[in-house]
Amino acid sequence: MNIRPISDLKNHYSDVETQVNQDGPVILTKNGYGSMVIMSLAQYERLRGGIDTALDAADRQAATTAIRYSHEEVFGSIRAGLGAGNARAV
Repeated sequence: MNIRPISDLKNHYSDVETQVNQDGPVILTKNGYGSMVIMSLAQYERLRGGIDTALDAADRQAATTAIRYSHEEVFGSIRAGLGAGNARAV
């Protein structure tokens, strides 16, 4: 995990940019607390593209059936999947 003070963005922009492009997203801190994450445009597009692709697939699947799920069922399933993913990463 890449963590740097937010002042590095102003004082060492080139170094931060290189780190983002080589090592991935950088977490910037302000007064010792996480403030924001910066990432390359390519990383953002991959992240965003994955979400758009999944939503498009869900729309196509929904068009093929009359079955509908409640808000609780959908988000409960997503939360369970995210929780299982976190458990494997530990």
